[in-house]
Amino acid sequence: MKTPWAGMMRAAAMMGVGPDAFWRLSLKEWRMLTARAEAGAPLGRGEMSLMMERWPDE
Repeated sequence: MKTPWAGMMRAAAMMGVGPDAFWRLSLKEWRMLTARAEAGAPLGRGEMSLMMERWPDE
């Protein structure tokens, strides 16, 4: 399988990663940069109430 360097470099540029920094990235770092964020479970009523107490809107 051929590595899609052009697409990877475009993605890096759109994230603000310059060529020098791109070529210094390890594969693990690249995967972290390009991984999609995992969706967490929605807050329950108790968690939301606690947050509202701790950080009230002003």
